[in-house]
Amino acid sequence: MIYRPRYNFADTPDSFRAAARALAAGRGPFAIDTERASTFRYDDRAFLIQIRRRDAGTFLIAPEGFRDEVKAIFAPVINQREWVLHAASEDLASLGMLGLHPRSVFDTELAARLCGFQRPNLKAVVHQILDVELDKTHGREDWSTTPLPTAWLEYAARDVVYLNDLADSLAELLERSGLLDAAEQEFSHLVATRSRPAPRRTWCDMKGVSSLHTSAGLQLARVLWEARDCHARETDTSPAAILPTPVLLAIAKTVPSSPVELARVPGFPGRDATAVEQWYRLIEGALSEPERTWPTVPPRSRSAPPTKSVWQRRYPRSWLYLNEARSRVAAAARQLGIPPENLLSPVTLREVVWQANVEERSGEMPAGDAHSVRNRLLRAGARPWQAEIVAPLLVAADEQGSAAREV
Repeated sequence: MIYRPRYNFADTPDSFRAAARALAAGRGPFAIDTERASTFRYDDRAFLIQIRRRDAGTFLIAPEGFRDEVKAIFAPVINQREWVLHAASEDLASLGMLGLHPRSVFDTELAARLCGFQRPNLKAVVHQILDVELDKTHGREDWSTTPLPTAWLEYAARDVVYLNDLADSLAELLERSGLLDAAEQEFSHLVATRSRPAPRRTWCDMKGVSSLHTSAGLQLARVLWEARDCHARETDTSPAAILPTPVLLAIAKTVPSSPVELARVPGFPGRDATAVEQWYRLIEGALSEPERTWPTVPPRSRSAPPTKSVWQRRYPRSWLYLNEARSRVAAAARQLGIPPENLLSPVTLREVVWQANVEERSGEMPAGDAHSVRNRLLRAGARPWQAEIVAPLLVAADEQGSAAREV
């Protein structure tokens, strides 16, 4: 039998005020979730906000059309308070777009990872801890739909019903394993880095744009991205629905010289004559601009880690150090019962190892003691608990590499 949660739906300022009054009279942290529609809409704004508080109940807030009112009514109640969320990063950003910001958070997904859960998704964690089956049927719906079907609203309400109980249980597990302080550092990092809307993206932010190595390719990437972004913003449509980024980059790499060549680009709707005509017109216009105005291929920064193949081929000693460091971090993570990426992100590890290589090659021999390596980790964005554990591992990895080189 499917549990049908009780909830209050609010989509007008008057109903917002009633919900805010009830939530203010409740007790404890606010369990919060959002439903977004970035697959369908231009940005990642929330189209539904689920809030539950003990002694208050569950409230589903539909902010579209009243976003300023949502901020004015709910910010005094929930801002600078403790929130409980599951996989908080995207929710925090979309709530930040509404001017809603927590004082602190408890992320049950991240807590589950630190507790060693192999499957930290909400359905699995709720089942393992609370022995409750969650229905996740409607996770990929278009939440900008109006009106929202009752089945979707019930699904959304269930996502916050168990969050506070889940947080209590996970906090006990974290304390038992000695990782509660580590979790709190991670939660603070989430608030500091994710609770503000991300800066507006540009064509340079496209994933994969660094694979373009000609000015013509960069020029096409810029012009096509800007045209796509303008159309997506004006029509409130997901840019990927207009032209997927991998296809856009494939066009930029190909630099088509005819509509026929454009139509053959993998993933492009080549059978759509209108699409071929419209996009090829943009390509012709981009390539007709004076070449002096085209973007140029930027020189690779010495401070940025190179690609795997370049690192392995040109800096073999540093590459060995990186692999040894990875192995030691992975082993330490296994002992703690957590994923290696939660002990230290691969990006941070690469950055720290590469920076040591840069300093060594420039004649600034990096201090190899744990204190110096710890400071290097902190500068790269590691949290203190991570740096305390990982710094000695990197020192040992470097010492082993040095010994191997001497042999």
